[in-house]
Amino acid sequence: MNDPKKAVVLSSGGLDSTTVIAVALSRGYEVYSLSFSYGQRHVFELEAARTVAETMGVSRHLVVALNMNDIGGSALTSDIAVPKSRSEGDMSRGIPVTYVPARNTIFLSIALGWAEVLEAPDIFIGVNAVDYSGYPDCRPEFIRAFETMANLATRVGIEHPGRIRILTPLMHMSKAEIIRTGLALGVDYSLTHSCYDPSPAGLACGLCDSCLLRKKGFLDAGVPDPTRYQSPAGS
Repeated sequence: MNDPKKAVVLSSGGLDSTTVIAVALSRGYEVYSLSFSYGQRHVFELEAARTVAETMGVSRHLVVALNMNDIGGSALTSDIAVPKSRSEGDMSRGIPVTYVPARNTIFLSIALGWAEVLEAPDIFIGVNAVDYSGYPDCRPEFIRAFETMANLATRVGIEHPGRIRILTPLMHMSKAEIIRTGLALGVDYSLTHSCYDPSPAGLACGLCDSCLLRKKGFLDAGVPDPTRYQSPAGS
């Protein structure tokens, strides 16, 4: 691997992944952000990811097209209603219909391929196990298993055992801690998009799991929420 230090950062345009970009930049990485047009319900997260990349000065932002809507099985890729107004207890039980089958496995695999081409040994992903939405591919056990696989399945992993790292700087932070971290690093959260079911104009619903966790994070952090919601019910 050659200097400067490079990293691939998975970017959804949301609060967590944007914070991870800021963390990687603060650690001196040359950042290559990676997003996916995978058949999701709306384009606003991709628009946010592009804006974030341009604003934060990443070295390159790549959008890879996939057809996960052909597989279906998720409220984010199929004609399945997005759950609204769930309690924290409800969110902590079971795997929600917004889980996209094997999404992080697929995304990390493509990130791994790009990282190997870039000679970037480190891959950042904004998974979190504290404000948990029930996704199995956000758990520490999954990340450790994928890192082991990555070092077995690639040329760089064979030539330099243990060289590939999957970094999860937000894994054990609350949403409020994530927000405080990002603000300290200069993140403009008004550029980000988290809602699963926005209006045609891109306004957040305020009621899906992602919106509720985001709103709680800003409230707990004691800072204003810059999100544009579509109605007083979501404000």
